[in-house]
Amino acid sequence: MKDLLREPRAAIESLQGERLRAMLALCARGHPHYRRVWAEAGIDIASIQTLDDLARLPLTHKRDLMADPESFRLQLPDLPLHERVLWEVIYTTGSTADPTPVYNTTHDYHAYLFQSRRVAEISGIHADDIIANLFPLTAAPMGAFVRSATNAYAAGAAIFAALPGAPHGPFEVHRPLDYAVHSVERHHASILWGVPSFVRRVLLRAVELQADFSGVRMCAITGEASTPAMRGELRRCLTILQAHGTIVFDRYGSTELGAFAQCREESDWHNPAPEIQYHEVVDPASGQPLPDGTRGSLAVTHLDRRGTVLIRFLVGDTVSLERSPCPHCGRHGDRVIGPVARSGDLVKIKGALVNIAVLLDCVQGLPEVDELQVVVGRADPSDPFSNDDLIVRVATRVGDRDALAARIVQRVQDAVRLRPRVEFEAAHKIYDPGMQTKAVRFLDKR
Repeated sequence: MKDLLREPRAAIESLQGERLRAMLALCARGHPHYRRVWAEAGIDIASIQTLDDLARLPLTHKRDLMADPESFRLQLPDLPLHERVLWEVIYTTGSTADPTPVYNTTHDYHAYLFQSRRVAEISGIHADDIIANLFPLTAAPMGAFVRSATNAYAAGAAIFAALPGAPHGPFEVHRPLDYAVHSVERHHASILWGVPSFVRRVLLRAVELQADFSGVRMCAITGEASTPAMRGELRRCLTILQAHGTIVFDRYGSTELGAFAQCREESDWHNPAPEIQYHEVVDPASGQPLPDGTRGSLAVTHLDRRGTVLIRFLVGDTVSLERSPCPHCGRHGDRVIGPVARSGDLVKIKGALVNIAVLLDCVQGLPEVDELQVVVGRADPSDPFSNDDLIVRVATRVGDRDALAARIVQRVQDAVRLRPRVEFEAAHKIYDPGMQTKAVRFLDKR
């Protein structure tokens, strides 16, 4: 198949326009949510003919998907078997205790294999790699764990799973941290694939055990936002372990849209498969697209899906887009430009507007910090008008906690001009990879 990323922009957008018209026609026939929303808005979907016409359609919010995920499933019994049979259900984090299902047909699974093959090509994952799946085994099938195997299949690589996490259920299949370390050593893994904070835990434990991680050449991290300090810490650990390489491939993406790929460290994220999804940066209030290079809310439109289908879906991140050829690898197509700001990253604490990413970054760079969570509450919980209380919860194995606490206080003050309290906790009380799909690094309890 032709590599669309090597084609001119006009060829990419021509194919995207063709796929968009076909996708909207299917939604008009069998998508409960969009049939209702478009009818209420008086939209003739047949009049949406080009990518520019997309701006006439309403945005889709995450709350819409979470409120009624079944209504986002394409329901067309006349489709061929592979386009309607359910291959898998994976779950994305919701706002309640129950995660939100995303339905994938055989067609969608094949599309993800296609996308993953492109991700591997862009990021330098090879058929001779051995991938250590370090994602937790969770109560619901989360995309990160399930899709690790699919990414290996697409690249032709080998993979094994360490099965970390707190036990649940009667079968005793979860494994401790040391099992992950010994598995990487035993199988001579070349890629550590997991949540940044847990990959770091594995590396720190490997340093303690003087494990042989000489085969490792890359950490492929996803599942939670990482910072430059965290990525630098991973490289530091790999260097101590005398690993074969110190590449940190920071995957950007979500369950709903899959992964974007960096062609080099700390660079932009390529949309690896413009054949199957189109992206806009929009003004979330008006829904109008913003010019390339302007920061706004990222919206994704599926161009070739058959299970859960999303049109102009707000991912929840503030970024910008670039559609010129990549200056590093020359590929065409759109690229997401960071920094990625999650919704709610700017929060007022003690009257000051604080960038949570900056606050986390100043502490995550400390090698003595195993786990971290920042909590904002009330100094007097019983008084709703009490002053804000800023707490940095830390797990550590160092003995001199007073000295570490003093360093953390100073770093936070230097970064955001606020003085926190430091509390020490066991690592699993801050983030338990078996019970939580994602680490909650910032918690506002006011």
